[in-house]
Amino acid sequence: MLMDAPGQPGIPPTWTSSAKDMVGTALGPSRLWFTIGYGIVNEVYYPRVDSPQIRDLGFIVSDGEGFWIELKRNADYMLTTPGPGVPAVQILHRHPRFELALRICPDPDRDVLLIEARLTGDDELGLYVLLAPHLGGTGFDNTARVFMNRGRTALCAEQGPFALALACADSQTQGDAWGRASAGYVGASDGWQDFAQNGRMTWACERAGPGNVALLGEVKTRSAVLALGFGREEEAAATLAISALLRPFDIVWRRHVREWERWQADSVDPERCPDEFGEAIRVAAMILRTHQDKTYPGAMVASLSIPWGSSTDDTGGYHLVWPRDLVESAGALLGLGAEREARDVLRYLIATQHVDGSWSQNQWLGGRPHWSGIQLDEIAFPVLLAHALSEADALDGIVVEEMVRRALRFVVLNGPCSDQDRWEETPGINAFTLAVVIAAMVCGADLANLKHRRDLLLLADDLNARLEDWLAASDPDLCARHGVSRYYVRCAPAAVIQVHDAITSPVPVRNHAGEHLVPASQLISTDALQLVRFGLRAPDDPVVRDTLTLIDALLKVETPSGPSWKRYNGDGYGEHEDGSPFNGTGIGRPWPLLTGERGHFELCSGNLEGARGLLRAMLGMAGRCGLIPEQVWDAAPLPRFNLQAGKPSGSAMPLVWAHSEFAKLALGLRLGRPIDRPEAVWLRYGGRTPVWECAHWTRRMPVATMRRGQALRFIFEGPTLVHWSKNDWSAATDAVSRSAMLGLHVVELGPEELGDASFIVFSVQDLTSGEWTDADRRLSITPNAPCRRG
Repeated sequence: MLMDAPGQPGIPPTWTSSAKDMVGTALGPSRLWFTIGYGIVNEVYYPRVDSPQIRDLGFIVSDGEGFWIELKRNADYMLTTPGPGVPAVQILHRHPRFELALRICPDPDRDVLLIEARLTGDDELGLYVLLAPHLGGTGFDNTARVFMNRGRTALCAEQGPFALALACADSQTQGDAWGRASAGYVGASDGWQDFAQNGRMTWACERAGPGNVALLGEVKTRSAVLALGFGREEEAAATLAISALLRPFDIVWRRHVREWERWQADSVDPERCPDEFGEAIRVAAMILRTHQDKTYPGAMVASLSIPWGSSTDDTGGYHLVWPRDLVESAGALLGLGAEREARDVLRYLIATQHVDGSWSQNQWLGGRPHWSGIQLDEIAFPVLLAHALSEADALDGIVVEEMVRRALRFVVLNGPCSDQDRWEETPGINAFTLAVVIAAMVCGADLANLKHRRDLLLLADDLNARLEDWLAASDPDLCARHGVSRYYVRCAPAAVIQVHDAITSPVPVRNHAGEHLVPASQLISTDALQLVRFGLRAPDDPVVRDTLTLIDALLKVETPSGPSWKRYNGDGYGEHEDGSPFNGTGIGRPWPLLTGERGHFELCSGNLEGARGLLRAMLGMAGRCGLIPEQVWDAAPLPRFNLQAGKPSGSAMPLVWAHSEFAKLALGLRLGRPIDRPEAVWLRYGGRTPVWECAHWTRRMPVATMRRGQALRFIFEGPTLVHWSKNDWSAATDAVSRSAMLGLHVVELGPEELGDASFIVFSVQDLTSGEWTDADRRLSITPNAPCRRG
């Protein structure tokens, strides 16, 4: 055996495909998560759900005389589980000369993944195992070696504070089943290269690294159990792996299956959805539960996959916690009956709220921020989760008032414009974001035990009543081509708060080469459907109906699996036209998640059969074992990239948010309405524009118009003086703020004070610093009387 492998450092590393067949974890103390793709083990995560440690673990079958085949490239395999929603995997690889049967499950007590392998067929064939470490979440700077641990061989790797060991035992004797073994550099001296160049295993190197390394081991028996263990050093990992092998695999398998069956029985009530979707509901529940962390209960990542992973070594943003995705998932868990898991999510969110009331755009599991954007819906969503748990009488002693007050204070001071929409991209005013913000204000008014509860409700009414003023456009070309009058845009620039014509101003569209600007009035998204889902507008509202016409004309795609929708016109987040991976630019593809959102619109419209059909479409777009992807391919098949129309693209899979959307829609079918529509919001608005009693002005919402007969409220962070006058500065008055809702300060001018003025002018003084700001502002008062629009 050579001591050191040649070819350092190997080719640049990448991850593997995001097309997962299954994901899973144990329900015991084991801190390990596994993924399956193309019939082999893909990324394994340890010790947290955000930390992938290997690229893949696969198999070669060879006769040692020139015939060899790598199983993940064979593509002829069948994958099953013991039951819906049980992440224990049985895989049968078939070939004219052999069959390889695998069973895969984690050890519930150890940080170890177990794989039982049984090779049948031609007697001269043998089994070889390929392992690609990516310890510390990267393929760079890993070291690998063939390690003897107290007389047993282990294939080991280390990088920083992480180590792994792959042990192998005879299924009957539990003795060491490794034959020859070798470490090498990927693309130069790894085991795959050995077979590719020599047709059999000929190399035997003891060490490789640091670099992009891989390990190869020959299995001496045709029936063996592999144990992939993790620890802080290779000896610790080997100890765990070997000890896990000293128990019959069947015992571990049965226990893992039994524990998941028990969790499903205790936490998921399939009677809450139509029988047709009972199995899929269990799969969705399993996906949601699997993506929860164990060190930080309640934390969930967006996906146990790396979009277009085979083209990059970057783990991407899907192993982070996104408050929006987290609340959407918790709402599904609560609806399914998993109250404990939903409560853990709320506890986690309370623990990671910033002092100013906000949450990070996304964060690592421990709460450390990653990206720094502010998305107002992510700050409002936790209020809705607290309200949902309260409505279900499931808070179980969690005190939410302070969290709610802080979140609402931030939203009031910083809304209605958001630095980013829910797609992490465009700043401005967005219908989805505003729907969540308004709902949070209404729900939070009940939760926070506010002395000034009515003040918050009046602000919510003001935002609701201004939706069309801010978001409705009438681009002549779009209206003429599609026969519409007014429609909601994707994002309106902040300037529409003062001048509605600013809705024709350009806004940035991401994921394009260079700066890409589009007039806001020409940018259409599905976001406005949330207004109907939360009960702010009716399905037959004229602006909603016109928006729906444009959504279907510009974003709808009919696939072989059923209809789906793109996020917005001009989306660049997806594969290129030729199928090559997204690399900062591309073409946005349809999202099954949005099929579910459209299903909720149909539910609100009373079209239950239409909603049911869209649920079926979501299932049709899923991969093996029912995993729902982020996006599906919508063009001609491209076998080179394994892209089929209506089936998963190279984007994230599974997408947790998509599974939560599926579960909510299935549950809503039985209930007859969206399960996440807050009752307080429905009772207040019922799909109608509210009576508009009071206009509001803040530094982030400097409105330029109000209606005669309304009161006007100025909202400030601290003590403030408003120096104002009707029509001109001939008779000015000073008004000092009073303490009001959420610890903020308010100056109120009643209708009687404003009288018949056509406008007011004002300047603002911060009484703490003495500084004058917002000098000589003007606010017009229109003669339109407040009204309720049907």
